[in-house]
Amino acid sequence: MMVELAWLAASVMVAGVVTGILAGLFGIGGGAVVVPVLFEVFRLLGVPDDVRMQLCIGTSLAIIVPTAVRSYRAHKERGLVLRDVMRRWALPAMAGVALGSALAALAPPGLFEAAFVVIACLIAAKLLVGDRAWALGDELPGAAAMTGYGFAIGLGSSLMGIAGGSLVTMVLTLYRKPIHNAVATAAGLGVPITLAGTLGYVLAGIPHRAELPPLSLGFVSIVGVVLIAPLSSLVAPFGARLAHRMSKRALEIAFGLFLLLVAARFLVNLVAQAM
Repeated sequence: MMVELAWLAASVMVAGVVTGILAGLFGIGGGAVVVPVLFEVFRLLGVPDDVRMQLCIGTSLAIIVPTAVRSYRAHKERGLVLRDVMRRWALPAMAGVALGSALAALAPPGLFEAAFVVIACLIAAKLLVGDRAWALGDELPGAAAMTGYGFAIGLGSSLMGIAGGSLVTMVLTLYRKPIHNAVATAAGLGVPITLAGTLGYVLAGIPHRAELPPLSLGFVSIVGVVLIAPLSSLVAPFGARLAHRMSKRALEIAFGLFLLLVAARFLVNLVAQAM
């Protein structure tokens, strides 16, 4: 058991570094990396199945908070954040996060994985094909549609334990916004999404505190946050600098391949559960 825990501790530290690089490179919080690692950690600690996935997602959102902040600052310094989009999406996204936090406490764990597989594959297909026919328009839509997009991004993020970078990037590039602007804006929107998501999962986990491991604040593990958050936050600016050195097409292909790898990982988990 000690050897297994030592390997898991090393894996968690590696996940922290990878999380930070991904946050800066793709404008995401790295939840797709953090959640599977935490799931194995909590399995060895004996966390019950009916609360384990919620604990992973809540902890992932909390871990992403400092990473999202540092990533946003790094992108903001380059003046690429679409401020108008940020203003129009922040409140609807937090409303979506609130609903997602409530639903996550009741939904089966497989729902989160299935939703991520479907959405990730759609985004990856769009990025890898690179066909302008995927575009929905040359300009962003009106207030009602933008509010709907913001709400959907927040809801999806809170069900998957991510900062919303994948969803933000998909929507903005569908309206032909440059990938670098999309990534920078995704990093910015990740800040309110992760803050609201962390609070939501803390509150949602209070009724289940008897089933949760020590040092848990609702569905947020303080131990997981302490192990991963500092490393991921530290290396986020390196990923941001790397993103701005890549061409538009190279960044699209890298992002698409990354999403396919994540989708494959969750698909394997779903198949294993069904067998």
